[in-house]
Amino acid sequence: MDIQEKLSILADAAKYDASCASSGSKGMRAGSRLGSTEGMGICHSYTPDGRCVSLLKILLTNYCIYDCQYCVNRVTSETRRARFTVDEIVRLTIEFYQRNYIEGLFLSSGIIQNPDYTMEQLALVAKSLRVEHQFGGYIHLKSIPGASENLLEEAGRWADRLSVNIELPTPADLQALAPEKKPPEITDAMDAIKQRLDQYQSDRQAGFKVARFAPAGQSTQMIVGATATPDLEILKTASGLYNQQKLRRVYYSAYSPIPHADARLPGMSPPLVREHRLYQADWLMRFYGFGSSELVAESDGNLSLEIDPKLAWALAHREMYPIDVNRAEREILLRIPGIGARNVDRILRLRRHHAIRVSDLKKLRVAWNRTAPFVQTIDHNPALKQLDAQGLKDRFKPQEKQLLLFDTGQSALDGEF
Repeated sequence: MDIQEKLSILADAAKYDASCASSGSKGMRAGSRLGSTEGMGICHSYTPDGRCVSLLKILLTNYCIYDCQYCVNRVTSETRRARFTVDEIVRLTIEFYQRNYIEGLFLSSGIIQNPDYTMEQLALVAKSLRVEHQFGGYIHLKSIPGASENLLEEAGRWADRLSVNIELPTPADLQALAPEKKPPEITDAMDAIKQRLDQYQSDRQAGFKVARFAPAGQSTQMIVGATATPDLEILKTASGLYNQQKLRRVYYSAYSPIPHADARLPGMSPPLVREHRLYQADWLMRFYGFGSSELVAESDGNLSLEIDPKLAWALAHREMYPIDVNRAEREILLRIPGIGARNVDRILRLRRHHAIRVSDLKKLRVAWNRTAPFVQTIDHNPALKQLDAQGLKDRFKPQEKQLLLFDTGQSALDGEF
């Protein structure tokens, strides 16, 4: 099999991993000649300042010794197999960079032989790029649960980010669909990376000159919709990971049906809007002070698919509205629908100089249609009758419309709505 065939197979196999973001990596490494994170298997990710960067996203191999029922690369799958050598991945990365196709590498793998062997191969790719080719671009390595701490430390020395996939939201889900993967092994790998990251930060703050270790931190991914676990349990798991493991991101990947799937798996994917709502709820937990348990207002333990979680919370707690933007504290202002965290900080600065009016909020480009019923300014006080209106929720639901044949045909091709 030539390298083009391998690339076709292993780039396609990597598309199921959603956790290829490059946030947190800044600038080139000292002494590097190739690659920068400024400015067939290529994915697009976004940095904290909004820049789009391109990554070569591939697997080392899609062979795997495990039989996870939700995975197209499980050992019992009839999918076509391939494997790169370390040198082939290094050469691809350098050649793609020199052609200005990519700015970094996202590398994962199926488990071959054992976790230590697989982790060693991944670390060798990153080390070769850094040492032999002085590559300074972004590198994200997928860490293998069960691999030794020495290999995880070696990988973090050369990679910008490490990630350990938690796979499914609860231990019961994992036991049902992937019994060979043990939750303690996953959390042990996360703990080892966290401890090394904490030590790295502590040494730097103490003024010691230490080797870099995964400066972009660690992340994880969980599959949504492969089991009946509701959104509330998913968010509780994510919240625990943020609090205990200090993860940079939890990624949510909607389950995608695979050929010859186990009968326990659903026959179709969950609505993509569910994945979107989970990301919105995740953002509210991380930056808006919401707890996982208070975000789910629906009786079945799932997020509303019709309106965003922040708006759903406001509708369920109308007694605390309208909120006076001229007097409320920051943590209260963050609960106003349609006003983001940056605009809250702008409001706090602005009201030191004069009382906030509706025109000020509109100049800040808040989502006024959503904000109006929940906010009070010096010239705007929504009547309680409006907040108590039975049809207030319907006002925010997306309007249904008849799609044209050719519009839906294009959506089927590009996946966009």
